[in-house]
Amino acid sequence: MIKNKNTKTCSAHRDPHFSEGAQFTKDMKNTYTILAPDIFPLHMDLIRQIFLSYGYKIDILRYTGKKVIDTGLKYLHNDMCYPAICTCGQQLYALTCGDYDPQKCALIQFQTGGGCRASNYIWLLRKALCNMGMDYVPVLSLSFSKMEQCDGFRITPYMILKGMIGIIYGDMLMLLRNQIRPYEKNEGDTQKVVDKWTRELGSQLSRGKGLVGRSLRKNLRAMAEDFDKIPVNNTKKTKVGIVGEIYVKYSQFGNNGLEDFLASQDCEFMVPGVLGFFQFMFDNKITDYKLYGGSRISCELSKIALAAVTHFEKMMCKILEKYPRFVCPSHFDRIKELGDKVIGRGVRMGEGWLLPAEIAELIEKGYNNVICAQPFGCLPNHIVGKGTIRTLRELYPEANICPIDYDAGASKVNQENRIKLMLAVAKEAEL
Repeated sequence: MIKNKNTKTCSAHRDPHFSEGAQFTKDMKNTYTILAPDIFPLHMDLIRQIFLSYGYKIDILRYTGKKVIDTGLKYLHNDMCYPAICTCGQQLYALTCGDYDPQKCALIQFQTGGGCRASNYIWLLRKALCNMGMDYVPVLSLSFSKMEQCDGFRITPYMILKGMIGIIYGDMLMLLRNQIRPYEKNEGDTQKVVDKWTRELGSQLSRGKGLVGRSLRKNLRAMAEDFDKIPVNNTKKTKVGIVGEIYVKYSQFGNNGLEDFLASQDCEFMVPGVLGFFQFMFDNKITDYKLYGGSRISCELSKIALAAVTHFEKMMCKILEKYPRFVCPSHFDRIKELGDKVIGRGVRMGEGWLLPAEIAELIEKGYNNVICAQPFGCLPNHIVGKGTIRTLRELYPEANICPIDYDAGASKVNQENRIKLMLAVAKEAEL
C-alpha cells in the first residue's frame, strides 16, 4: 500500500487494542467532565441530574451553528450520517474551542445495539480523536445492551429506573408545553412552569424521589394542574405533527429550529414522546425472538421492561384524561395496531414501523399535517418514511405529509419554503 507522506499515521493502524480506546478509570470520576450531545429537548437536563447524583460531572452541550457542523465534517467522514456530524461535532467542538480542558474530559454517546450507525459512533469518535492527537480522551457508551463497559463508569438497574422515569417526566413536560405555549395570553408563562418543574423533578430524581406509585402520580397530576391554570387565548392554530429519525425529530440543532419556525407560522405542533421509542426497542427484541429466534432470556427481560414502562405510560394518560384541554397520546398497544395497518412489525431499521404508526396516531388525534424529518445518511429512515406515505394517504385521505431532508449542506430557506407550502395546503383545507 502506498502512503501519502503528508498523511499522519493514526495509532489506530498500529495498536491492536485501539477499539478499546482510552479507559475511564474510577479515579477520573471525581475530576473529569463528561460531555454529552444535546439530543432530547427537555429530557437531557433531567438525565443530567441523575448522573450528578451518582458523582459524575456531566455537561449537556448546547453548541449550534456552522462552526459545529464544520468541526464534525472536518474530523469525521463527510459521508457519515447527519446526526453523527451534529452530535459528534458538538463534542469535538467542545474539545477544540477552549471551553474545556481536553485532558480532563470524556465523551459519551448512546448506543442502541441495532443496525443503526449510531452503534458505531463510539469508534467513530475514537478514530477522530486519534487523528486529532487526542486519543487520551475516553469515550463512554450509554447502552442497554452493554456493548462496552469500563471500571469507572457503571450504569446500575436503579439508574436505569431513574432514567426511564426521567423520560416519562420529560415527555409530560414536552406534551403540556407544546399544547399550551401557542395559546398563552402572557408570553413566557409556559416557560416559567417548564423551568419550575425541571428544577423540581431534577431535585427529586437526584434524591431518589418521585419514582413510583403515589409520588409519581402526584407529580404528574400537579404538572397537569399547573399547565392547566395558565391563561390562554381561544384562537385557532394550524396543527402540525413532527415525526422522523429520532435525532432530527427532537433536536432543535438537528432540525434547524423547526419548532421555533412552526411557532412563528402560527402553528401548534405535537411531537410523539421519547418513551415510545424505548417501547419500540423493547418490543423489537420480542419480535426478533418470534421471527428469528435467539436469546429467550433477552426476550423475557424485554417483556418485563416493556410492561413496566407501559404501566407508567398508562398512568400518565389516565391523569391527562381528567384534563379535557390536553390531547392525550395513544397507548402503545394502539400504536402497534396502527403500524400493523401499514407495514410489518419485522421492519425496524430507521425507526421502522414506529414511524408510520406515529404518523397515523397524529392524524387520528387531529394533527393531519405531518412533517417527516429525515437526515442524510439514514437510508432505512428515508425508505420507511417516504415508502409508506402512499399507503398512509390511502388510509387517511385528509393526510398532508411532508418529508423534509436535513443534512450538512441543506439550505434552511429551502426547508422552510417546503414547510410553508405544506402549511398553505393545510390552511386551504381549513377553509
